[in-house]
Amino acid sequence: MKFTLSWLREHLETSATLDQITTTLSSIGLEVEGVEDRAAALASFRIAQVVEAVQHPNADRLRALKVDGGDGKLLSVVCGAPNARAGMKGVLALPGAFIPGTGITLKKGEIRGVASEAMMLSAREMGLGDDHSGIVDLPADAPLGQSYVQYAGLDDPIIEIAVTPNRGDALSVRGVARDLAAAGLGTLKPWGAEPVKPAYPAPLAWEIADPRACRWVLGRAVRGLKNGPSPQWLRDRLTAIGLRPISALVDVTNWFTFDLGRPLHVFDVAKVKGKTLTMRMAREGEELVALNGKTYALTAEDGVIADAAGAEALGGVVGGEPSGCDETTTECFIECALFDPVRIALSGRRHAVHTDARARFERGVDPALMPVALEAATRMIIALCGGEASAVSEAGAEPAWRRSASLRFERLAGLGGAEVAADEAVGILERLGFAVEARDAAQVTVAVPSWRNDIAGSGALTQAPGLSPERAAKAAEGCAAIEPEADLVEEVLRIRGLDTIAPVSLPVASPVPTAALSARQARAALARRVLAARGMQDCVTYGFLDQATAVLFGETPETLRVANPIAADLDQMRPTPVVSLLMAAARNAARGYPAVALSELGGAYRGTGLDGQLQVAAGVRTGETPRNWAAPARAVDAFDAKGDALAVLTALGVPMAALSVTADAPGFYHPGRSGVVRQGPKTVLATFGEVHPHVAAQLDIAGPAVAFEVFLDAVPEPKRRKKSAPELSTLQPLRRDFAFLVDAGIAAEAVLRAARGAERAMIADVALFDRYAGDKLPEGKVSLAIEVTLQPREATLTDAEIEAVAAKIVAAVTKATGASLRA
Repeated sequence: MKFTLSWLREHLETSATLDQITTTLSSIGLEVEGVEDRAAALASFRIAQVVEAVQHPNADRLRALKVDGGDGKLLSVVCGAPNARAGMKGVLALPGAFIPGTGITLKKGEIRGVASEAMMLSAREMGLGDDHSGIVDLPADAPLGQSYVQYAGLDDPIIEIAVTPNRGDALSVRGVARDLAAAGLGTLKPWGAEPVKPAYPAPLAWEIADPRACRWVLGRAVRGLKNGPSPQWLRDRLTAIGLRPISALVDVTNWFTFDLGRPLHVFDVAKVKGKTLTMRMAREGEELVALNGKTYALTAEDGVIADAAGAEALGGVVGGEPSGCDETTTECFIECALFDPVRIALSGRRHAVHTDARARFERGVDPALMPVALEAATRMIIALCGGEASAVSEAGAEPAWRRSASLRFERLAGLGGAEVAADEAVGILERLGFAVEARDAAQVTVAVPSWRNDIAGSGALTQAPGLSPERAAKAAEGCAAIEPEADLVEEVLRIRGLDTIAPVSLPVASPVPTAALSARQARAALARRVLAARGMQDCVTYGFLDQATAVLFGETPETLRVANPIAADLDQMRPTPVVSLLMAAARNAARGYPAVALSELGGAYRGTGLDGQLQVAAGVRTGETPRNWAAPARAVDAFDAKGDALAVLTALGVPMAALSVTADAPGFYHPGRSGVVRQGPKTVLATFGEVHPHVAAQLDIAGPAVAFEVFLDAVPEPKRRKKSAPELSTLQPLRRDFAFLVDAGIAAEAVLRAARGAERAMIADVALFDRYAGDKLPEGKVSLAIEVTLQPREATLTDAEIEAVAAKIVAAVTKATGASLRA
């Protein structure tokens, strides 16, 4: 919201300085975002007179001027403006001055052999508009040598404030002035408009065909007018706040939008088809050519203002071009309506239309202001354009907006944290426009003013201005009770100054702060760090891709198709992050980087339910392992992926002894070079392996590629046990090797599990260190060699005890797998 200081003073009687005003605005919740002082940039420019203007001797389009800047000294100026002539007065810039419109600092120079000691300025060069057709032409009585800023009244700072979504009343200069007056920074000037006596019947009638489109509307015509440029003061005001002056009729509606927060619209009566303007919902296939030059396809949820030919305006959002006013307009019809704030917001968002009218209607406007605002607009149009007014045309009725709210004085300290005297609190509310209905020592009941739609009260939901009964009923369903008292507490405290509230620390619930991350978040962060430590680059990819690629990695149910994809090839939720990483690896390979190690913490989508999205730590390695002096390069294999998966599980506290590996990996893995890591027979913690050659070929990956997935949601929470001192034996461990002859189909994991369980009190670790298959063994047999670590606890083991444990290990493995000890 922008306004000038002089504009504010039209509503606020105050002697406060600019600094006092801006400081108070921020203190009462209307945060100042910036102050633009145009006088500072234009301070050096002054009024000068052209004494002589002759043709430049060496250029057809230039003129050589002699200019008097007010000190009697004539300056030589070369000027290309076609309107430069002897005797005229304009604006002069001297060397060293910064020219805002061009961004240059003026220097003395010579143009085509003629000295140029200064510059005569156009409006655009001063940053005061778009006119660059010639230099500024001032009236003959403009005082020679005076500062142009003072002469033109440009020493008027522009203030910009941030307005919170609930404060529709603060989107008006008068609303801002009211808040400042309530804060003790002056007195709010009275405002009103005398009714205009009608000279003829209204040429257009209103009809509300659907109350969803509008609840109440007023209108009045003015005929015999001449629509031309607005007076300079009005153009200057609008230009200062960033609006482009268009014509007197349009500028008047913009003036009231900002001055009173009351959007208006004007129709050209001659362009309206029929004698009735109808408030209704848009029809199927209906379009609107708006004043901004765009065409909008309307929906049945859009409220429109229509004539006999169709929609003429998107109610409360933007007007239509066919019935707009221009320089040929001789009779206009002023529309002043009350719209549903929610419907305005939805329509504006649906069509991406951002207008000053929408910003105010969607926050709620003052319903009681409508009749007097129409009278004021009528008077202003007649004053600027001439003509005479018709009778007022009306449809609908003023909504029952009146409501009350109560404030218990003790709540100012209990809820707001500030001790405020009862008389001071009541005085603040009265200065804000609240009327006292009842008061005692403990509380006060006030009538809420019509412009404060954000203050809830008794009947507020069912009587809210502009809100349709249907939307009011829906709002009431979600509200068990309305608490207007908190709104009144806020009003009192902010007008006193938000900076006067003493800061109070929140009570400390515990001397030890609670964890900032949930267990799920902490595990995800830990998994990401582990993979980064293993040399993998963390990636962030889309959770969707094209359906043809997704089908290579799992099922693609119709329920996981994206209804409105951001691109045609991103129409399916991915079954696994592995596919996204492989596609990234393929892009790297195409650019000369075939060996990559990529990881991602992301989602895998299997269904639409709560359990259908899995949190997965996934990784991909392609090409060869890095070359270094310690080891030769080699192609990545399934064991690299297995090592990554197990590293994540180990970091998450999963006991490795409880895991088993099966060979039933998903179909996008190589069937003979992949596995599934399980905890128990049912719980799948991870998958790993080489990527299936067919899948790699489909993704244009030429070299070896391996991948893994760790399903973080399936990883059990580590048991929280009280930590005790570790049992560190004083005795040295000893190791024994066993080589078993087993069937080729027996998994090494089965041998390790059997050996580990043979004597749990004594066996500290079991590891596989060799697998041999060859012609020295019987057909269908392999040799698995394991190392068993024995850890004595109380005394050094004797040979007999060692032999006893060895016998138990051989017996356990033989029983579990049918193996025999290899000779």
